[in-house]
Amino acid sequence: MVVVENEKIIEYDEFINIGAPLPQKITDLTGITDEMLLEYGLDEKTVAMDLKEILEPGSLMIAHNCQFDLLFIYHLLKRHFPDEADSIVESMNWIDTVTVLKDRKDYLHKLIDAVNYYNIPEVNFHRAIDDTKALYEVYLAMKAERDDLDEYINIFGYNPKWGVSGEEFSFVEYKRQPYHNQGFLSSDKILPKK
Repeated sequence: MVVVENEKIIEYDEFINIGAPLPQKITDLTGITDEMLLEYGLDEKTVAMDLKEILEPGSLMIAHNCQFDLLFIYHLLKRHFPDEADSIVESMNWIDTVTVLKDRKDYLHKLIDAVNYYNIPEVNFHRAIDDTKALYEVYLAMKAERDDLDEYINIFGYNPKWGVSGEEFSFVEYKRQPYHNQGFLSSDKILPKK
């Protein structure tokens, strides 16, 4: 993740030593090896403690397919801080850039597509820190394109055909977001208004 404080970017980029060999498919995709995890990897509890300190109430967490990241963070915290995990994630604000992108651009809606739509230099999309830095640039481009991102806080669109992926959180408003190919929707038709 990157943390932005007073326009200064602080990177948090750690491996978690999972204590088992990585599947070859993951190594081929990411370039991360078992040796890297052994040499540089932290134990999961250390990462959970770091997140607990970093994720301050009122902070804005931005993710592309935010439901995935929210579930990942929540379950990581829940394993190590079961009495605090709910309050940590509930006290934050969440923006799903996939939801925003679906209101602004025709299909495709992957992060690489957002990067291309907004003319942001491509990165290694299989390494989390590179994805995160690219996503921050996408967020800034979206904000410059139309300054309505606050309306998307804690609103996650989902494909009505597939439903919400994983458990639902009470502080998130899940809204059906069917496919459309109308391009940039006017501000009176964006998902948060429906």
